Amino acid sequence: MSEHHPSEDQIFFLEEQEIAIEDFDASGFILDIGGGGEGIIGMLKGQQVVAIDFRREELEEAAPGPLKIVMDARELSFLDGTFDTATAFFALMYVRARADCQRVFAEVFRVLRPGGRFMIWDAVIPRRLDPVKEIVAFSITVKLRDQVISTGYGTRWPVEEKDPGYYVRLAEGKGFVVCTEWQKERLWFLELQKPPGRAKGRGETECDQE
Repeated sequence: MSEHHPSEDQIFFLEEQEIAIEDFDASGFILDIGGGGEGIIGMLKGQQVVAIDFRREELEEAAPGPLKIVMDARELSFLDGTFDTATAFFALMYVRARADCQRVFAEVFRVLRPGGRFMIWDAVIPRRLDPVKEIVAFSITVKLRDQVISTGYGTRWPVEEKDPGYYVRLAEGKGFVVCTEWQKERLWFLELQKPPGRAKGRGETECDQE
């Protein structure tokens, strides 16, 4: 969360959140950005998952199973364009600078096959109003298909206010098409697609093509 240990007075706690992710359709290998901690995507999809994280301890804490790589998620040059799906489960909130977030979208776009999807679960981080508060944090209950996990996330307050529109603009700027978007209280989800690269049929959207 930070290199020093902030006092409770320095942390702004968002209200407790709840989300249900029983399953999602994904074939082939899944690139899970920031796939450490509880390893939610790995719990759902097991050996399909290639999890990457900047911090070794994050991946060591995750459930065993998926292939794990310690690295900076902005640079995926050793991967080629063969992934069917990419995921980010409350990971982009840790990418503070706009330029760094743009690099993440650019690299994910590159390593996805045509028609591949990028699925993002994240939180709306409000504008910082109190200069004493350095960290924004929240606890969350995650309901999976066969278990319930209680965990939490916290990060240094970003320079810019971040909501789904912030990420949509960055994603579209790198070539993604928005297929699905929803927001429930402070939690939101985006499903993006790398265009398949063929002409659309009448009445067909780019997200319909496979």
